[in-house]
Amino acid sequence: MKFRLTLTLAALTIAGTAHAAPACSIDVEGRPGKQFGPDHIVVPATCQDFTVRLIHTGKNSKEKAGHNWVLTKTEDIDAVMVDGIKAGASSDFLAPGDARILAKTPMLGGGETATVTFPVSRLRAGQSYTYYCSFPAHAQHMRGTLVLQS
Repeated sequence: MKFRLTLTLAALTIAGTAHAAPACSIDVEGRPGKQFGPDHIVVPATCQDFTVRLIHTGKNSKEKAGHNWVLTKTEDIDAVMVDGIKAGASSDFLAPGDARILAKTPMLGGGETATVTFPVSRLRAGQSYTYYCSFPAHAQHMRGTLVLQS
């Protein structure tokens, strides 16, 4: 009888997840050591919009070791970074009006959070996307990948 009950609960769990709404948001931590957690995001194609909440888990100010979350096509990231460095700290190291930036949060200091919501229609299945922190000392190392789940 216990076996039958366990099987029934497992069947209910599987049936329940088959009808679950897609996760159209995620929390991303900007961590000391120039790391994002997670470093890979899958966006369900069934979402109309997707929201990223960035949490800076460090203690330093944004001037000393800020974190932000910037999404670009992988092929554009190097040029976006170069243009961002030229734009400087007052622009969070992002060129104002840069159309290659698909989504971004402001630069944060330790303990701060920010949210960005963007339309999933900006993404294409099969396209490679990279998110990164545009703070100069972080940009080369603090990265992750994002894919649109088809």
